[in-house]
Amino acid sequence: MIYVILLEPVIPGNIGAVARVMKNFGFGKLVLINPHCDHLCDEARNRAKHSQEVLENAEVIDFFVVDDYDYLIATTARVGTDYNISRSPLSPSELAQKLKSISPEKKIGLVIGREGKGMFNEEIERCDFVVTVPSSTEYPTLNISHAVAVLLYELYTAFSEQTSTSHITPIGKPEKNQIMRMFDDVFDGMRWETKEKKETQQKLWKKIVGKSMLTKREAYGVMGFLRKVMQQQKPVRVKAKAGKRKVPPKKKSQKESIKKRASPKKVTSRGRAKAERAGRAKQGKRRAAKAKGAGKRKATKKTGTAKAGTKKRQARRGAKR
Repeated sequence: MIYVILLEPVIPGNIGAVARVMKNFGFGKLVLINPHCDHLCDEARNRAKHSQEVLENAEVIDFFVVDDYDYLIATTARVGTDYNISRSPLSPSELAQKLKSISPEKKIGLVIGREGKGMFNEEIERCDFVVTVPSSTEYPTLNISHAVAVLLYELYTAFSEQTSTSHITPIGKPEKNQIMRMFDDVFDGMRWETKEKKETQQKLWKKIVGKSMLTKREAYGVMGFLRKVMQQQKPVRVKAKAGKRKVPPKKKSQKESIKKRASPKKVTSRGRAKAERAGRAKQGKRRAAKAKGAGKRKATKKTGTAKAGTKKRQARRGAKR
């Protein structure tokens, strides 16, 4: 089931023209997100002509609920490069070939951007496909009703054809979300140089899963592979918070300790004066000790001389007798 979703429409006539185109190709589900005009006014009804029931049955909501749809298709006039993952679009015919194998019970939202602004990058990233209508580079932007006409024509043609792949049932939104959660777990278990590189890979694989139209058998195979990868991943260590780390003192070698002992200490002027005073005191003590020793030797010499004179006198007295 195809739903045509208009983001914040401003001009009632454009809403009426979109309703008319939808009726032309057999589509009747119109959704208006936060409209800035009355979609049931005379201008809208006049442009809608014989598709009044499309306007009257339109669903009006205040915000976009992504999970309400199995597949979402973003439209854009700005074509990106291979490095701009969110704006790598399909042509209308390529999109139609992908969607024609989807079960009619699946909800598919064709999101049409704002008049003059289009869709924001954040909105495009939430969609599974991106489509653009090829046009002249001089003026590539189409009126929203014209873009809807081209896209619905391609879808109507593809859905009208008998295909041999009608028995294949692609996965829906729950299976896709489960695969992406498993991819996120795998990415969390890897080491990344920067956070931006991780986010780029997440966007890339989300687009791959969305575009691939996996069957249930293929989806279960991908899940089994991712589960095996997670089992073999080593836990990533969380880096400690930055701070001052205590570094143990480096052991000094024997040579360094010898050099340190042999190296002269720095002497200040105050220390030098103190050393000089200590030197003079030691020198004074040496002189005093030397003088004391000399006095003792002199006294001993005098005593010896006196004793020798006494002995000589006694010897003379004995000879006279």
